[in-house]
Amino acid sequence: MKKITIISLSLVVLFLLLPGIVDRLKNPLVHESLPELTAAGLKFHKTLFVADLHNDFLLWNRNLLKSYSYGHTDLPRMRKGNASLQVFSSVTKTPRGLNYHSNSDKSDMITLLSIIQRNPVDTWNSLLERSLYHSLKLHRYEKESQGELLIIKSKKDLKQFLFKKRKEKKIIGALLSIEGAHALEGKPENVDKLYQAGFRMFGLAHFFDNEVGGSAHGENKGGLTKFGEDLIKEMNKRHIIIDLAHSSDRVIDETLTLSQAPVVVSHTGVKGTCKGQRNLSDQQIKSITKKGGLIGIGLWGDAICGESVVDVVKAIKYVMNLVGVEHVALGSDFDGSVKTAIDVTGLPYITQELLNQGISKEDIKKIMGGNILNFLLANLPAS
Repeated sequence: MKKITIISLSLVVLFLLLPGIVDRLKNPLVHESLPELTAAGLKFHKTLFVADLHNDFLLWNRNLLKSYSYGHTDLPRMRKGNASLQVFSSVTKTPRGLNYHSNSDKSDMITLLSIIQRNPVDTWNSLLERSLYHSLKLHRYEKESQGELLIIKSKKDLKQFLFKKRKEKKIIGALLSIEGAHALEGKPENVDKLYQAGFRMFGLAHFFDNEVGGSAHGENKGGLTKFGEDLIKEMNKRHIIIDLAHSSDRVIDETLTLSQAPVVVSHTGVKGTCKGQRNLSDQQIKSITKKGGLIGIGLWGDAICGESVVDVVKAIKYVMNLVGVEHVALGSDFDGSVKTAIDVTGLPYITQELLNQGISKEDIKKIMGGNILNFLLANLPAS
């Protein structure tokens, strides 16, 4: 009996510790050499409005308001890195055996994660409920932050946030996004449910083909379905920002033809510096930015073919030289089950390397957040 009790207690302890263990394993830092951070570089970084298009923090069991020694993001570390505005995505499904080339939609690892993290039972079998829960979490953090975290849902919200931030530097803005429109579960009425929950950016795909269209990593990699075409029109109508990260080549082309609004690719690499499966070709970059779109450069190895800040800046400069500085931004993919050279406290190193590479301060202001700010001011719903 004593042996059974010890085993039972051990299993309980393991179950309680497992979420943190998985989080640590999935979101590590690699120890690449960083540029020397000068006093002048740090001082300049602290003057910037720093924004990022993609972060998967809401997937995990950490408290955004507390500081952690693992993972990539939390509010205290965001302040240290001078982060000003973050797009937080809702990841609702990832296939078993995930890879960049071909994935089926028949399996899902987020179900297991939802269970071991003791998320509400409704989230165990519903992709929509997972996104609604992620929204609930972020709104709870906003309420508990005592005004230091503000969720942005409109141009009006964004302008109010900017006014408050001029007076109080500690305030950080947040915007909700879904990573893959499978969160809609194929039901048009769920667009309204996610909109009412505060989501203002929809990624069309993640790692598998869905009801909307093909993924760059799916089995068929097809174009938009009829449901997908209708969704594009509805997103335009509601001023929901379209995110083409992970989308198939056909979905990218067809969306650019159909959409009346500019799009983003929230987190990606570019084939000009890294010939990855999901990275954008020169023609895609030109087509996206010709319509006023924005390219978020990722910080993880498969996006930039390296794991250093130098590799990140190399991709940023490539887009700058190809289509102009106004179309490039940060799309870190922090806490997205990726290895990165820095966590959010390391953002000053990107600023430093941009300075080291001879990028002007005015252009750095745009890259580090100004472009995202301008895009949101132009494309969010009015109020």
